[in-house]
Amino acid sequence: MNRPTPLLVLDVVGLTPRLLEHMPRLRSLARSGSHAPLGTVLPAVTCAAQSTFLTGALPSGHGIVGNGWYFRELGDVLLWRQHNGLVGGDKLWDAARRAHPGYTVANICWWYAMGADTDITVTPRPVYYADGRKEPDCYTRPPALHDELTGTLGTFPLFHFWGPGAGITSSRWIVDATRHVLRTRGPDLALSYLPHLDYDLQRYGPDDPRSHRAATELDSVMAPLLDDAEAEGRTVVALSEYGITRVDRHVDINRALRRAGLLEVHTQDGMEYLDPSASRAFAVADHQIAHVYVRHPENPENLAAARAALADLPGIDMLLDDEGKKAHGLDHPRSGELVALAAPDAWFTYYYWLDDARAPDFARLVEIHRKPGYDPVELFMDPLDPYVRVKAATALARKKLGMRYRMAVVPLDPSPVRGSHGRLPPSDDEGPLIVCSTPRALPGRVAATDVKAVLLALAGLH
Repeated sequence: MNRPTPLLVLDVVGLTPRLLEHMPRLRSLARSGSHAPLGTVLPAVTCAAQSTFLTGALPSGHGIVGNGWYFRELGDVLLWRQHNGLVGGDKLWDAARRAHPGYTVANICWWYAMGADTDITVTPRPVYYADGRKEPDCYTRPPALHDELTGTLGTFPLFHFWGPGAGITSSRWIVDATRHVLRTRGPDLALSYLPHLDYDLQRYGPDDPRSHRAATELDSVMAPLLDDAEAEGRTVVALSEYGITRVDRHVDINRALRRAGLLEVHTQDGMEYLDPSASRAFAVADHQIAHVYVRHPENPENLAAARAALADLPGIDMLLDDEGKKAHGLDHPRSGELVALAAPDAWFTYYYWLDDARAPDFARLVEIHRKPGYDPVELFMDPLDPYVRVKAATALARKKLGMRYRMAVVPLDPSPVRGSHGRLPPSDDEGPLIVCSTPRALPGRVAATDVKAVLLALAGLH
């Protein structure tokens, strides 16, 4: 049996045709190979889009309705879970192995890597010590790969992967890890996630010169990996999950529900915490979409009250009911009873407190697993705190001494955010893109649900 054509699939987060103009190496590959507009899904966010690429199903089929949702069976909002068992549907690697038994796959930082039936896994995984400290690290399969990577590249740079320090360092580490895996393991398919464009585009917006510089910087970091792939005859596919659009306002959706008497909190040590189980309605904010969960939706009064509280809220473009969710491929039990879409220039905060003095302590931290919604403000340090850098330095010193530390540097003002995503793009220029090193390999515009079939075809398996 002939070996399938080896593939390298790069998830270049936020890549659009406009940004490609600032990436000479990748642009050259697109021109000598092929490129096309790439459809996305609603919500156009990382976990939902990647799951569609790898299964060929919409969120209604694979169940990933956002980067997180309300786990009704647990009574808790959880974002950024990592286990692949959450993803339904037939995975790309399963389809490949049916066509070619023994097909090998490496997942380098694509989401839901834990527990996936891949041969090689690299994914961020901090060490959570018993005294409360969180230290950077990664999880690998096979286990020996961990020490190979950290011994050669250093510890996975978690604090450059997200937070105020997020930057090129994390994408460079992932590129170098991918090169190591290709060189030492030679998988038939390598999936690699490069997040760099996500940072400055959310901080400054897609048209800011700093965002353009970020695209050029990532292009330079990617170049050795592209050279390696070319040298070994590996087909390269670069794609993106979404385009980031400029935003100028935020929508405090949970505060609106609270003022309407629908969202409940409980108080501990003077801090307010969302009480999902007691709330008649609350929202899980996720960039430009928000799942609105309604308690006892069989009671028409509850659903009507939630709808009335949000109907005239500035910044909300649309509320999807059951029919709307079905039309957009979001009719899954994990979805909210309503799904709110922000206006094109707006995004949703998760904030539910009405007085910043009552905000929970995690609100000022980079704390992606405790916040009941996505918080892009974690990309900033508080500009109103004159001692913020001193506090950060002190916390870092405590960390280096092995002591517990609290990096409370995140502002509670959401106004600096200038880029967001989650809606379907208004045009192909502002939407995602797919690039392939093989000429005439793409049949024109590619739907997100067709990416799996395209990759199988490029590998010679479909």
